[in-house]
Amino acid sequence: FEWITHEDRDNSVLSFIRHGANGDTVLVLCNFTPVARHGYRIGVAQAGRYREIINTDATLYGGSGVGNGELQTESIAAHGRACSLSLSVPPLATLMLTLAP
Repeated sequence: FEWITHEDRDNSVLSFIRHGANGDTVLVLCNFTPVARHGYRIGVAQAGRYREIINTDATLYGGSGVGNGELQTESIAAHGRACSLSLSVPPLATLMLTLAP
Protein backbone atom coordinates (compact mmCIF):
# COMPACT_ATOMS: atom_id res chain seq x y z
CA PHE A 1 0.00 0.00 0.00
CA GLU A 2 1.25 3.48 -0.85
CA TRP A 3 -0.53 6.84 -0.65
CA ILE A 4 -0.33 9.14 -3.67
CA THR A 5 -2.69 11.90 -2.52
CA HIS A 6 -4.54 12.07 0.74
CA GLU A 7 -4.59 15.81 1.36
CA ASP A 8 -6.42 17.12 -1.74
CA ARG A 9 -9.12 18.96 0.16
CA ASP A 10 -9.86 21.30 -2.75
CA ASN A 11 -11.03 18.44 -4.99
CA SER A 12 -12.00 15.88 -2.31
CA VAL A 13 -10.07 13.20 -4.20
CA LEU A 14 -7.76 10.65 -2.65
CA SER A 15 -5.54 8.16 -4.42
CA PHE A 16 -3.29 5.28 -3.53
CA ILE A 17 -1.52 2.25 -4.98
CA ARG A 18 -2.12 -1.36 -3.95
CA HIS A 19 0.86 -3.66 -4.49
CA GLY A 20 0.01 -7.32 -5.14
CA ALA A 21 2.10 -10.28 -4.01
CA ASN A 22 2.82 -11.08 -7.68
CA GLY A 23 4.23 -7.59 -8.31
CA ASP A 24 1.13 -6.18 -10.02
CA THR A 25 -0.09 -2.78 -8.88
CA VAL A 26 -3.53 -1.19 -8.90
CA LEU A 27 -3.98 2.58 -8.91
CA VAL A 28 -7.12 3.62 -6.97
CA LEU A 29 -8.78 7.07 -7.08
CA CYS A 30 -11.88 8.09 -5.12
CA ASN A 31 -13.89 11.27 -5.77
CA PHE A 32 -16.10 12.21 -2.83
CA THR A 33 -17.95 15.07 -4.58
CA PRO A 34 -20.80 15.17 -7.12
CA VAL A 35 -18.47 17.03 -9.53
CA ALA A 36 -16.41 15.20 -12.18
CA ARG A 37 -12.71 16.12 -12.07
CA HIS A 38 -11.48 16.36 -15.68
CA GLY A 39 -7.76 16.78 -16.33
CA TYR A 40 -6.90 15.48 -12.86
CA ARG A 41 -3.17 14.76 -12.80
CA ILE A 42 -1.79 11.89 -10.76
CA GLY A 43 1.84 10.78 -10.47
CA VAL A 44 2.67 7.16 -11.27
CA ALA A 45 5.89 5.19 -10.81
CA GLN A 46 5.85 3.31 -14.10
CA ALA A 47 5.51 4.77 -17.59
CA GLY A 48 3.19 3.08 -20.07
CA ARG A 49 -0.48 2.54 -20.84
CA TYR A 50 -2.95 2.27 -17.97
CA ARG A 51 -6.43 0.85 -18.36
CA GLU A 52 -9.49 1.11 -16.18
CA ILE A 53 -10.43 -2.19 -14.61
CA ILE A 54 -13.21 -0.81 -12.39
CA ASN A 55 -15.21 2.40 -12.69
CA THR A 56 -18.12 2.66 -10.26
CA ASP A 57 -19.61 5.44 -12.44
CA ALA A 58 -19.98 3.11 -15.44
CA THR A 59 -23.46 2.96 -16.96
CA LEU A 60 -23.43 -0.76 -16.12
CA TYR A 61 -23.80 0.29 -12.47
CA GLY A 62 -26.31 3.07 -13.16
CA GLY A 63 -23.68 5.81 -13.32
CA SER A 64 -23.19 8.68 -15.74
CA GLY A 65 -20.49 6.91 -17.77
CA VAL A 66 -17.64 9.37 -17.17
CA GLY A 67 -14.47 7.35 -17.68
CA ASN A 68 -11.10 6.99 -19.31
CA GLY A 69 -10.70 3.57 -20.93
CA GLU A 70 -6.95 3.49 -21.60
CA LEU A 71 -4.50 6.28 -20.86
CA GLN A 72 -0.85 6.85 -21.77
CA THR A 73 1.52 8.34 -19.20
CA GLU A 74 3.13 11.70 -19.87
CA SER A 75 6.66 12.77 -18.93
CA ILE A 76 5.29 15.32 -16.47
CA ALA A 77 6.43 14.86 -12.89
CA ALA A 78 3.75 14.80 -10.19
CA HIS A 79 3.54 13.66 -6.57
CA GLY A 80 7.25 12.82 -6.44
CA ARG A 81 7.09 10.58 -9.50
CA ALA A 82 8.73 11.14 -12.90
CA CYS A 83 5.61 10.54 -14.99
CA SER A 84 1.89 11.05 -14.59
CA LEU A 85 -1.58 10.52 -16.00
CA SER A 86 -4.18 13.16 -16.78
CA LEU A 87 -7.59 11.63 -16.31
CA SER A 88 -11.25 12.21 -15.64
CA VAL A 89 -12.35 11.20 -12.15
CA PRO A 90 -16.12 10.62 -12.20
CA PRO A 91 -18.42 12.18 -9.60
CA LEU A 92 -19.03 10.21 -6.40
CA ALA A 93 -17.04 7.31 -7.78
CA THR A 94 -13.99 5.10 -7.46
CA LEU A 95 -11.62 4.20 -10.29
CA MET A 96 -9.15 1.35 -10.40
CA LEU A 97 -6.48 1.26 -13.09
CA THR A 98 -3.65 -1.11 -13.85
CA LEU A 99 -0.61 -0.96 -16.11
CA ALA A 100 -1.57 -2.60 -19.42
CA PRO A 101 0.68 -5.45 -20.62
